[in-house]
Amino acid sequence: MRLVKIDDHLSIMAQPSLADFARLAEAGFGRVINARPDGEEPGQLGNSAEANAARDADLDYSFLPVTGSTITEADIRAFQQALAATKRPVVAHCQTGLRALTLHVLGEVLDCRMSAGDVEAFGVAHGMDLSGAARWLAREATRVPRVRGFFDPRTGSVQYVVSDPATKCCAIIDPVLDFDEKSGSTATSSADALLAYVETEGLTVQWILDTHPHADHFSAAPYIKKKTGAPMAIGAHVTDVQLIWKDIYDLATLPADGSQWDRLFADGDTFTIGSIEGRALFSPGHTQASVTYLIGDAAFVHDTVFMPDSGTARADFPGGDAKALWASIQAILSLPGETRLFTGHDYQPGGRHPRWESTVADQARSNPHLAGIDEAGFVRLREARDRTLPMPKLILPAIQVNIRGGRLPPPAANGTRYLKLPIDRLEGAVW
Repeated sequence: MRLVKIDDHLSIMAQPSLADFARLAEAGFGRVINARPDGEEPGQLGNSAEANAARDADLDYSFLPVTGSTITEADIRAFQQALAATKRPVVAHCQTGLRALTLHVLGEVLDCRMSAGDVEAFGVAHGMDLSGAARWLAREATRVPRVRGFFDPRTGSVQYVVSDPATKCCAIIDPVLDFDEKSGSTATSSADALLAYVETEGLTVQWILDTHPHADHFSAAPYIKKKTGAPMAIGAHVTDVQLIWKDIYDLATLPADGSQWDRLFADGDTFTIGSIEGRALFSPGHTQASVTYLIGDAAFVHDTVFMPDSGTARADFPGGDAKALWASIQAILSLPGETRLFTGHDYQPGGRHPRWESTVADQARSNPHLAGIDEAGFVRLREARDRTLPMPKLILPAIQVNIRGGRLPPPAANGTRYLKLPIDRLEGAVW
């Protein structure tokens, strides 16, 4: 068991054995961070075995699987959070220790505790080649726009602040209004975190963009608009979704003309965030209204594809269509391979940390719903999988809010707002 001490809190090692977990506990460590995806080589312990060994040794454990070519800022921040969560010393490993050290060093540079020019020398001092980390930093420095993701663990949703470094203008994409279905309470903590970041970074909000009427959270777009004055926008086919759900909820007086938003984007419509051009791509399938926002080298795809280890989005909501989803995904995959894709949800398969950024090339190569599959195979897979999925727990409360542009129903005579729950209108309950 060879440890490389980085500082008083962090040490790095290669793949530990099962027996090493007890030794690490005896040496005073409090957490093991596993930065290695399962299945990299025959006989690898894997996440489940490591989690069990850590539990038996009374060690905290974090699963942060990454590969050298797919590290993102979300991975780096998750590594930092795992370090901060344990007061006792932490040991992080991958196959050799290099990826674990890379995650640490990149965080040090992003937080200005280390210069990018010192990275490779730091690696040499610890017996590691960090040239890959230096290349990552150089590449990220050229990325436009700047994207900051905010993960909401209650709903598995990801919200984004997308900014132009040159002008300090930004867009907020898919903001969440907190809702507790047990008490019926709303709160603005998630949206306030976005606004706090905007203020800290000195940004000006130019757009509030929703990708579609969400089925798993309330949109905080009206709250953000009230705070910033920025216009709200969504895809033009939101009117199709309004018509479907207006009938389901029996909302006779609801205008189904999209007037709840300031701008409705048709396919191909453009807009600007500071000096960066954005374009709306009609991406139906999950819903009839879904759009992808292509902004610089980043595409915000929400419920089309998830991370490569999580497949694709369901297409069984009213108005959904697996064939349409396939066509939308193919249009996204026709973008340049290095295009960054930002998904709207992550459900943390295997208990790993939340992730939300991939590339077109990553998806085409590694997504099991897409790699080596044709349209007919995808439709069969998607429809069979959808039949096994329960409806999202917030679909009935959320959509009646989101077809109003994120506004709650008007108050009744007693001043209280009420949500309607249509009974037996949605098919396919998984009991």
